[in-house]
Amino acid sequence: MSLISHLFPPFIPTSIKPSATSLYHQIPIPTSQNPNIKPILLSNLLSLALTVTFNSPLPALAIPSINSQSPLLPPTTPFSQSKNLQTGLQDGKIRPCPSINPGCVSTNPKSSSFAFPWSIPEISTQNAIQKLQEAILETQKNVKFQVNEETPYGQYLKAEVDGGFGRDVLEFLVKGDVVTYRTMATKVTYVYPFTTAFGDSKGQEERMKKISDQLGWYAPSFDSMD
Repeated sequence: MSLISHLFPPFIPTSIKPSATSLYHQIPIPTSQNPNIKPILLSNLLSLALTVTFNSPLPALAIPSINSQSPLLPPTTPFSQSKNLQTGLQDGKIRPCPSINPGCVSTNPKSSSFAFPWSIPEISTQNAIQKLQEAILETQKNVKFQVNEETPYGQYLKAEVDGGFGRDVLEFLVKGDVVTYRTMATKVTYVYPFTTAFGDSKGQEERMKKISDQLGWYAPSFDSMD
């Protein structure tokens, strides 16, 4: 049996509609009784096979595009977030404590570890920043003042001091006779294999109490409201 006969077995219709009879008789049919196939028929059959092959849909391959616009982002964890603790004012206010940092106290009402702002006596409003710096130097260790600038929202002061597990950051915003602040540990400690940070805001509260007592400024607390 020839290759053409194997690929395209003889097709002998049993019933042909009258309208298709003339068309059927115009096309030579390869059969065992017709071994000499005309070259034109072979050419037509090969053209038909190639047309079907190249026009058939191919299965999609999972090949990444070079122009892909969705880069893979590194996974974020509480530990990785703790390495990038933001400081400075946010919308003109002291920032709240990060949820991943339990060693923090802030006067921002959105903070879970909330503290009340301080009230400056009238006699101290003119040199409040200077007195605040002196009180920090008197009560804290290895003080380094990093920022002291006037902003549209008040005088912003940032200092770094020794903490329980490393360096802590103190931030103050003095506006009129009100002082808002945030005191925060810059190093967040995790106990393996837990993913919850270890820390205590009580130490931060005690630090701020020492500073306010040194100043003699009024520092309300929940205990004083009982």
